[in-house]
Amino acid sequence: MAEQWRTVEEYIGSFPEDVQAVLREVRRRILSVVPEAGEKISYQIPAMTLNGKSLVQFAAWKQHISLYPVPDADPALAAELAPYLAGRGTLRFPLHEPIPGGLIERVVTLLAQQRHGDPGGRT
Repeated sequence: MAEQWRTVEEYIGSFPEDVQAVLREVRRRILSVVPEAGEKISYQIPAMTLNGKSLVQFAAWKQHISLYPVPDADPALAAELAPYLAGRGTLRFPLHEPIPGGLIERVVTLLAQQRHGDPGGRT
């Protein structure tokens, strides 16, 4: 049976230190865009919520960090996301490359706008 984590911090703490640092940076980037986001474990991975509804999930795997879901994007952003697309609703960021924090922030901003009507008045 897969390990059961109660908190996002427990999940992050279950990985080697180098991966923990990347997961904490992803989490920090998400919270920098949506500081009021809640946290929970859903489907055994971290989920960030907004107004009680799922906003974005992230997970560590052997070779990459995944971010779910992928928002509908304009052509310019879609082109930036293309190298990271893995399946219909997943972005994969290789662990052996720098994580594109600014891109993660833009994805989360767009998800907040599309799913939650741009809470906090962000544009």
